Amino acid sequence: MSSYLKPSLNWLLVFIPIAAYQEFIGHNHTWIFIASCLAIIPAAGWMGRATEHLAERTGDGIGGLLNATFGNAAELIIALIALHAGMYDVVKASITGSIIGNLLLVLGAACFAGGLKHPNLPFNAKGVSSYSSMVFLAAASLVAPATFHHLGGESIHDKELSLSLVIAIVLIITYGCSLLFSLHTHRQLFTGSSAQAAEVEDEAAGTHWSVKKAISVLVGATVVLSILAEWMVGSVTHAATAFGMTNVFVGVIIVAIVGNAAEHSTAILMAMKKRMDLAVGIALGSSIQIALFVAPVLVFASYFIGPESAGPMDLVFTTAEVLAIILAVLVTEQVVGDGESNWLEGVQLLSVYIIIGVLFYFLPEALSSGAIAPAAPGVPGH
Repeated sequence: MSSYLKPSLNWLLVFIPIAAYQEFIGHNHTWIFIASCLAIIPAAGWMGRATEHLAERTGDGIGGLLNATFGNAAELIIALIALHAGMYDVVKASITGSIIGNLLLVLGAACFAGGLKHPNLPFNAKGVSSYSSMVFLAAASLVAPATFHHLGGESIHDKELSLSLVIAIVLIITYGCSLLFSLHTHRQLFTGSSAQAAEVEDEAAGTHWSVKKAISVLVGATVVLSILAEWMVGSVTHAATAFGMTNVFVGVIIVAIVGNAAEHSTAILMAMKKRMDLAVGIALGSSIQIALFVAPVLVFASYFIGPESAGPMDLVFTTAEVLAIILAVLVTEQVVGDGESNWLEGVQLLSVYIIIGVLFYFLPEALSSGAIAPAAPGVPGH
């Protein structure tokens, strides 16, 4: 009985019937949005747990590939549904929010919580350095199309699409190379995090799941999360209006936090146990996966599932989004560069995240969803 009374993200599963009631009977879009967001959090957590157990049963190589591929499955599902609905501003904002959320909010909260219990939190600086390089690549991949848009002027939408497609191909290839690096050629740099992750899973679950159970839970959680994500996306505009928020703010802050909530809690718990290799790996690794895997996949998918009237999605992010990512990358590099952290560095990361969040909240809709320079009239996706 005590295990059921212990605080858990699973308590939020109670919001599934609330969301369903409002979707089919109540039709209160604000409550649909709130309930769906809260219910997605435990669903994403179950997807993560099932993936971890399935990875344990498939060996190190395939297991690492599974974790790397499905680590951000919740964010990908939400973004795909928003993509199908033609809400490209929300999709791009969720990419931005996931990157800065992992770098600033997750890592900041982990450093702060862990630092309150331990004066210094050391981690493998060599392994983190490879993460840092990839994070810089992520920033560069967003700066390039934004710069092209700003310098190219009007009537360059077709070229922006071509540029975005090429960048997406480069990113997905680079992501594959990073998997080869971390799972095969230089796996010794990441063995600490893998060993800690396995130990954490043993403590949390007590026993290992069978392959059948892991697949069943993964499929079930995916179906539930997909339904909830569709309800959430369908109510985004109404909820944003009700709360006085822009769609971009919802994507950058709320959707990103919802999709990453399970990972947030894991990183904080690991830092409190002085397992900073795992905490830093979760924060930086998730950001890398969003930029190098999820973003390209969304660009490719937009050619098939995006509304015909809107056309494919490009990688032209707004000025505020690009600057926010660059700022997050620079600040994070300063924190992880010396191979240890403390609670004050956590406060600094969280402070930057709050400042960025306030910026997006007060940024007018016309600026927060518009491109860096005025787009050509009638051009979709800007």
